[in-house]
Amino acid sequence: MAPKWRELADRLAERIRNGELEPGARLPHIRDLVDAGEGSKSTVHAAYKALEAEGLVTSSRGHGTVVREQIPLRRLGIARYDKAKWRDGDEVAFIADRVASGRAYQRNEQTQTVSRLEAPRIVATALGMPEGADVYARARLVKEGERPTHTLTSYYRPEHVEGTRIVDPTPGPAGRGGGYRVLYDAGYEIDHMREEIFARTPSADEAKVLQLPPGEWVVELHRTTYTADDTVVEFAIGVHAATRFAWSYDFKVPDSAQEEGGTA
Repeated sequence: MAPKWRELADRLAERIRNGELEPGARLPHIRDLVDAGEGSKSTVHAAYKALEAEGLVTSSRGHGTVVREQIPLRRLGIARYDKAKWRDGDEVAFIADRVASGRAYQRNEQTQTVSRLEAPRIVATALGMPEGADVYARARLVKEGERPTHTLTSYYRPEHVEGTRIVDPTPGPAGRGGGYRVLYDAGYEIDHMREEIFARTPSADEAKVLQLPPGEWVVELHRTTYTADDTVVEFAIGVHAATRFAWSYDFKVPDSAQEEGGTA
């Protein structure tokens, strides 16, 4: 038999998931539920902490316990890198996600710091450089309004970006079309990329920067970007608040047997 706090948490969770308690709704004060016979103060408190750990509510001093917004941003896959968006227009990747999600955006919702540093092992390996060689790191914090959604740090070989807008620390994308347009103008047109993602618990610093509630995980992204001749022109590491994104991929289903038959 489940403990009483678990039963209460499950009943409240069901009301949240079926829409009876909408995003932004404040849950009853603990004392009110105690008076209503839902259990002791410690029982109700444990139920609320369970809901917070499950990402259904947030708690803060002065605001009480509030139902979280559950509609995530649509994080596009292949389509967010469409050359027509950044080469011919000004729709950089994070803006493409907002447009696809029907959400408003401001270009200054992406801020950044640029530094030249010694390449960590994972970066050096991805860029095909000796560990400790100099690289440029362009670290961005992306927000939706005042709420952070993710961080993204792109690493570059100095000879690819020295003197370009990529190493300009001005807030916002690196000019019209962003970083990929800068690389394109410098003669490094991107052709293909590899993305790897995995979920993990956040570090204390990540939880603070992304303003994560207790129990929130992150999705870490590793993106390697190549030119047509397989030159790596960017390696990026992103850390995304897990519940703030829905990852969306549209692609043609391959048929390797047919491809092999056609080239035989």
